[in-house]
Amino acid sequence: MLLIKCPWCGERDMVEFTHGGDATKVYPKDPNATTSEEWHDFIYLRENPCGEHVEYWHHVAGCRQWLKVRRDTTTHDILTTAPADGDLDT
Repeated sequence: MLLIKCPWCGERDMVEFTHGGDATKVYPKDPNATTSEEWHDFIYLRENPCGEHVEYWHHVAGCRQWLKVRRDTTTHDILTTAPADGDLDT
């Protein structure tokens, strides 16, 4: 069983969460000036990291808050969590 520590609710089974994607992607500074090709790349081209990676997760079956999760993609170990707008401890 994979447990994710929600900053508000504590440790919960991962079935309470949905994956929200890569938390390292940076949104375009000026969306109105972004070309179709740049939007395509931003939306569809993703890294597939091996090892530690920061992701967004949504606690849909709990407090409904978004959080950041540092997870090892090779072992699926959850290394640390924080509110979505917070910093992850190293």
